[in-house]
Amino acid sequence: MTIANNADNFTVADRDALYKIILGRRDIRSFKNVPIPDETLARIMQAAHQGPSVGFMQPWDFIMIKSIEVREKVKALFERERESAAVFYDEPQRSHYLSLKLEGILESPVNICVTCDPFRGGVVLGRNSIPETDVYSTCCAIQNLWLAARSEGVGVGWVSILKQMQLRQILGIPQHIVPVGYLCLGYPIEFPKRPTLEEVGWRKRLEIKDLIHFEKWGQETYPGWEEFGDSLRDSEKVPTK
Repeated sequence: MTIANNADNFTVADRDALYKIILGRRDIRSFKNVPIPDETLARIMQAAHQGPSVGFMQPWDFIMIKSIEVREKVKALFERERESAAVFYDEPQRSHYLSLKLEGILESPVNICVTCDPFRGGVVLGRNSIPETDVYSTCCAIQNLWLAARSEGVGVGWVSILKQMQLRQILGIPQHIVPVGYLCLGYPIEFPKRPTLEEVGWRKRLEIKDLIHFEKWGQETYPGWEEFGDSLRDSEKVPTK
């Protein structure tokens, strides 16, 4: 068994599998009419609950939704918000936006609303300076969920075109609880080779080299970082999905 450098009992194959999952994660909008086995869904939710959180706050809750009645209400909310958002684009981008499939609320067998309780844990260690870390922590749980789902062959789509106030009313969420992510889960028609919005020409992926600064903002080079810069350029030559 080959152990990856500086890893605790993880093999090189384990490491490579993780990177493969990360590179293969996609925002899924079209799903097969196939249920997710309960044991698979349970593993995915356990992974979500292992997410890191500031002060071990664990601010997340998960509303699990299968009811077609509930999902139809969320779908109607999405449609209203999608139409409202169209006014922010000029043609031809407006027509392009309206043509995009941006959710799978009714097609997916399971919807999950991930929420954040900003008051959980009372005075939370490490949160005084940046109160928003409760929401950031919840997003870490969502990322765990997403990657675990991908490892199971389950697709996840994050529906962000929803007003929080109306979503609270539909799902009976208390006023102090923050809806962070509305997710659609199911087996996808396919996992696209590239992010869908990149494939349809909405946006291109940015280059990582343009997003890294050394020692302070805007500094593109700095003594001691030369070999890392070379490694970063070499990594761009490796094909990714």
